[in-house]
Amino acid sequence: MGVIETDYLVVGAGAAGMAFTDELIAQSDADVVMVDRRDRPGGHWNDAYPFVRVHQASANYGVNSRRLGRDAVDTTGPNAGYYERATGVEICDYFWRVLDDHLLASGQVRFLPKCDYRGDWSNEHTVRSLLTGHTTTVRVRRRVVDGTYLEVQVPATHRPAFTVDAEVELIPVGRLVGLAEPPAGFTVLGAGKTAMDACCWLLEHGVEPDRIRWVRPNDAWILDRAALQPLTLLAGTIEAIADWTECLAEAGSVADLFRRLEEKGGLFRLDPRVEPSAFRGPILSQGEMAALRQIEQVVRQGRVRHLGADRIVLDGGEIPTTRGEVHVDCTASGFRSAPARPIFEPGRITLQSLIGGFTTCYAALVGFVEAARNDDNDRNRLCEPVPQVFLAGDWLPMMRGILRSSALHAAEPDLAAWSDQRRLSLTCGLSEQTDEPRVAAALGRWAAHAEAALKNADALRPPGPTRPGSGPASRGCGPGRPGRWR
Repeated sequence: MGVIETDYLVVGAGAAGMAFTDELIAQSDADVVMVDRRDRPGGHWNDAYPFVRVHQASANYGVNSRRLGRDAVDTTGPNAGYYERATGVEICDYFWRVLDDHLLASGQVRFLPKCDYRGDWSNEHTVRSLLTGHTTTVRVRRRVVDGTYLEVQVPATHRPAFTVDAEVELIPVGRLVGLAEPPAGFTVLGAGKTAMDACCWLLEHGVEPDRIRWVRPNDAWILDRAALQPLTLLAGTIEAIADWTECLAEAGSVADLFRRLEEKGGLFRLDPRVEPSAFRGPILSQGEMAALRQIEQVVRQGRVRHLGADRIVLDGGEIPTTRGEVHVDCTASGFRSAPARPIFEPGRITLQSLIGGFTTCYAALVGFVEAARNDDNDRNRLCEPVPQVFLAGDWLPMMRGILRSSALHAAEPDLAAWSDQRRLSLTCGLSEQTDEPRVAAALGRWAAHAEAALKNADALRPPGPTRPGSGPASRGCGPGRPGRWR
């Protein structure tokens, strides 16, 4: 058994772990050991389906020290008019280069690939090689950093929760690109962003809408990609957040809130006849929405329980199928559901988002706060986590997170500067646009409604167990300158 010492042991070299480590060493002389079960950084991106792209703009994804892509607006294709979105292959290459060219080259970071963390997240820290079985004790002088708390479940490594007959053609979404013969039809299983991507990919490749059947156990509210654009398109983003804040401040009920958001264009639904019950933050362009609305064979009978050779058994009944049909499994849950917990604890940091999304931005921010502050009470005050979004009502804590964190950070000069200057921040460069009429007007509306919106975010939440991070609203909240595979 070997022994190594370090200031920080970062468990997980996925997107969050990489963003945290990058910012930590930029702000301090800390020594860091990173450990991961894979042989390379990038986490779930190494297992992603071939046509996946990052949901948000590349300009706000990755690590702060290295640009991802060209910060360019696409001029063709379904993303035309919006900032480019990197492919999974590009992201894997990006994280590999960040590790080699920056983290390891700094002399502050060591990387232990193909190793499993076997510690207790408290005092005992050991890692075991998945190739040799060799165990190493890690003596941590400051903290262990959990970058796996919200571990992502992806289709390639997911196993469906339903039973499958042996003769059924069930494939993970990534195997769509390998089909060699046209099937009788396509049945897409799942309601999330992966299923949306699969349907869009099929349509883009010439599959007629009537050859696609979409088994959607629930409908979801969808964000307009125009509302989350950085850099030269930032004015539209500030206007969207101002709209969301105003809607929340004036809503008399949750139903009224969603009616207002939909009227403002803040949220969309695929079928105007169906009230969505889910919200997991999917982001689509208007072109993608129009394409998905062409699919008329939508099955809403709950989740799949059994996939047979001639029938699919669901919570609410059965539908026929055939052996010639390709069934595309898109039921992986994405982020693991886990309750929010304090990010900073004695000897431990648990990476989470402050709004329920934009994971790399907030992992980097946690790294900055760890280096810039000396007291965990102060750190946790500035970094209050929000659980991952799943249900429609989760819009409320998400908006509360946006309003609260923007206000707190605006009151701290170093955090305000960080949000304005670091590439991962969606509001990067805002200070240079505040005199632009659209931005100035939106910032004014945001500030005018922020306090009332925060109060309503708590008042409208349905009764039930209180999630960590959902306490009383803070005052003074203006913008932060403002089966088996076949």
